[in-house]
Amino acid sequence: MTYCYGDMSGLSAGELFFWIMVDKAQEHLGVKDIAAMFAVVAGQPIIPTRGKFSGATKGTSIASTVSRKILNYDLKRRVLPTITNASIRKIRVIFVKNLGAFVGRTVPVVGWVILAYDVTMITRATIIDYNRRVSAKDRCPQT
Repeated sequence: MTYCYGDMSGLSAGELFFWIMVDKAQEHLGVKDIAAMFAVVAGQPIIPTRGKFSGATKGTSIASTVSRKILNYDLKRRVLPTITNASIRKIRVIFVKNLGAFVGRTVPVVGWVILAYDVTMITRATIIDYNRRVSAKDRCPQT
């Protein structure tokens, strides 16, 4: 069975799903997604650093450099939970006492969370619209 979508015809079920997803992504994406992408990129360790302990993520990020300058405040104890590229691979949380370090390491996490939410919402909207248009044998399972 073939389907039509917009001005396209003769689409397979997979092609129809793809074009619906493209449209749903265009409808959903906006300013917050640009901010999320910025947060992810700003949190990548692209700035070279001198020396670090063994097992530490090499380099530092723009977010970490800026937040450490602006928010250079130390608490008495290490109570702020953070993750880095190295610690996430080992599923390990690192506690810091510097507010700037905490913010700098949290920026990319917030970006990834926003992007994961967006992907989930786009996929959900795509499946609902797709299932409305196709025959029963071509429908996606919904959870």
